[in-house]
Amino acid sequence: MSPNKVNYEDVDAVGGGLHFLRDELGCENLGVSLLECEPGWEGKAHDHADDQQEEVYVLVEGEATVTVDGDEVEMTAGDALRIAPEEQRQIENGDEESTFVLAGAP
Repeated sequence: MSPNKVNYEDVDAVGGGLHFLRDELGCENLGVSLLECEPGWEGKAHDHADDQQEEVYVLVEGEATVTVDGDEVEMTAGDALRIAPEEQRQIENGDEESTFVLAGAP
């Protein structure tokens, strides 16, 4: 199998700035997305208990708060956060644009 390469800007965004890269890259187990957040953007609170998917959020640019089971985790560029499948998570962006790389797998 040869490596697959894609530029996230070539993948149509859903919900504003979420680029799902899993299918484009041909991933079988790993989900990878790039999320561009406008100032003040707030994501949907959710968990992955049903599909047992743990996630890692890497903040590449900007500042944001990720609320995990009621605990606010302040993130700045370069921070990575691992979230267990059953933990509820929600991203709240700060006053600047921010960019996350989101990775998840069962």
